[in-house]
Amino acid sequence: MADTSFLDWPFFEDRHRALGRELAAWADATVPGLADHHDVDGSCTALVRALGEAGFLKAVAPEAYGGTGDKHDVRTLCLSRETLGYRSGLADFAFAMQGLGSGPVAIAGTHEQKAKWLPGVAAGTAIPAFALSETDAGSDVAAMATTATPDGNDHVRLDGSKTWISNGGIADWYVVFARSGEAPGARGLSAYLVEAGTPGFEVSERIDVIAPHPLGTLTFEGCKVPLANRIGNGGDGFKVAMGTLDIFRTTVGAAALGLARRALDEGLNRAMAREMFGAPLADLQLTQAGLADMATGVDASALLIYRSAWTKDMGAPRVTREASMAKMFATETAQQVIDRAVQIFGGLGVKTGTKVEELYREIRALRIYEGATEVQKVVIAREMLKAAQN
Repeated sequence: MADTSFLDWPFFEDRHRALGRELAAWADATVPGLADHHDVDGSCTALVRALGEAGFLKAVAPEAYGGTGDKHDVRTLCLSRETLGYRSGLADFAFAMQGLGSGPVAIAGTHEQKAKWLPGVAAGTAIPAFALSETDAGSDVAAMATTATPDGNDHVRLDGSKTWISNGGIADWYVVFARSGEAPGARGLSAYLVEAGTPGFEVSERIDVIAPHPLGTLTFEGCKVPLANRIGNGGDGFKVAMGTLDIFRTTVGAAALGLARRALDEGLNRAMAREMFGAPLADLQLTQAGLADMATGVDASALLIYRSAWTKDMGAPRVTREASMAKMFATETAQQVIDRAVQIFGGLGVKTGTKVEELYREIRALRIYEGATEVQKVVIAREMLKAAQN
């Protein structure tokens, strides 16, 4: 990463600065040999294992369960995603899903659940998944149709399906959200831990996307799950999901920031090296204007991201507005920065195998998952109106 001056900002402590340097050096040496987009399953598994062995996955679990600290440090999560995203979208994905997949357990699980499920995640020996979305219930979580019905005194039966589930097919266990019926709408959802291989549960489809990642559709038919695997009380599912996203939504912006920083560096280097009309492309004022816009967008995104992360780490119970602003602005801006980098590269920018072409494919999904840009705008406006009415 060419410019690391942002690490001197007051949002960070010395431990964050040390992490930034250590993870960058590790990623430069390790990630290229593990990230293979032709074998995403094998690559993600290998990346998780390597991240765990190096100790970087300790950020996703409390110290008592193999991690560090007593809660998620959002600045650490964001800095990790930015650093990995700069080098490989697949490496960022592997790290991010260890956090998002296990987040509900770390945030709302019992001691027994944390002791059973989290140490393997922090060590990189177990892979989790976060199964919330359905065909007709993505942004509108209250429309969820998968059901959890009592089956005896100590089990529930899951029926339905989930789709667009990251790590679908490679996860060892899944946090599955289902309609348990305590109340109408979002108040009647619960979250359950389901191990891969549980009878009645299968990954019915693998989903291929423009930037290869492990994604799948999950099907549940009479899948019997112990009631002890429920996270929180009955009806707590929406609260558990939103509490998790309140932490990890900011980190999506950080991943986009890593992609944007890489695009800026690629574009800057190309502009200085490419000759046009007898002089470097960088001598043209239009190129300079584009680079200025790119750099300003990168810094503005970083300020929003680390403002949100710092606010959460300082004890704010929720950072819904800040996280939505960071996620929305950083992903949209990264799309613009990467597009500009492709333009600087010209025809080479759309050639398969070039880094900016890879970045162009990687960024698109970030504007959709964990709340599309349009949803973030609604969330931000609602938070503003709520504050104005109080």
